[in-house]
Amino acid sequence: MADWKDPRTARTGFGTSPNLTGEVAGREIFDAGLRKHMLSIYNYMASGVLLTGIVSLLFAQSGLTESVLLSGGILSWIIMLAPLGFVLAMSFGQNKFSTAGLQGMFWGFAVAMGLSLSYIFIVYEIGSITATFFATAGAFAGLSLFGYTTKKNLSGMGTFLIMGVFGLIIAMLLNSLVFESQGFDLAISFLGVLIFAGLTAYDTQRLKREYLAIQNAKVTNPAIAQAYPMGKLVVMGALSLYLDFINMFLFLLRFMGSRE
Repeated sequence: MADWKDPRTARTGFGTSPNLTGEVAGREIFDAGLRKHMLSIYNYMASGVLLTGIVSLLFAQSGLTESVLLSGGILSWIIMLAPLGFVLAMSFGQNKFSTAGLQGMFWGFAVAMGLSLSYIFIVYEIGSITATFFATAGAFAGLSLFGYTTKKNLSGMGTFLIMGVFGLIIAMLLNSLVFESQGFDLAISFLGVLIFAGLTAYDTQRLKREYLAIQNAKVTNPAIAQAYPMGKLVVMGALSLYLDFINMFLFLLRFMGSRE
């Protein structure tokens, strides 16, 4: 199997002959490296989602969700804010942490998310949670495939979508503290699904282009390999797609979820 970390796989060697389809062998090796990189991201992301689900279900079944998370005490605030702390630490400190350190923080983040999301097993019926999860998984797979294969440049929608996320947060706070409108809540949920659906396609393409840009840069500047370790890119890429998946799931659950 080709060494996907080898910068030589990002270029065609002098005198390389094309294969029967007219493509250069070096291109096949390069594409194999890209596929392996993206598969590593998806594996991390899926493992994180699975870990979150297991922790969430066990925490809810233990009775600790009601006695701790929903109690409104200081511990409940720590549990709810812990995932945000992990995201901020990983995002702003990724250059300071080692690859192993980022990996450990990713798993810690997945556990913290499981604790903070355990309330859904108290609020919603397990059947509707399961149905929403599989609906989200199917939508995520299709959107990510679109982002990976489309030749259309999606970078222009990135800023718009990120601004939409901040708008969602503000709207949710206003509805929670001021309006308390069920109709407004449904509108927010609908927009949330659309925004994170778009971010799924956008982030997939961004991660693909990020890998291609780094591999191309390695040809002229091998120091790029040290500045952008692929292990870190895999973890941070998995974090991005994880957040897209979880948020799309939570907003969709507001539509499809049957309350207890």
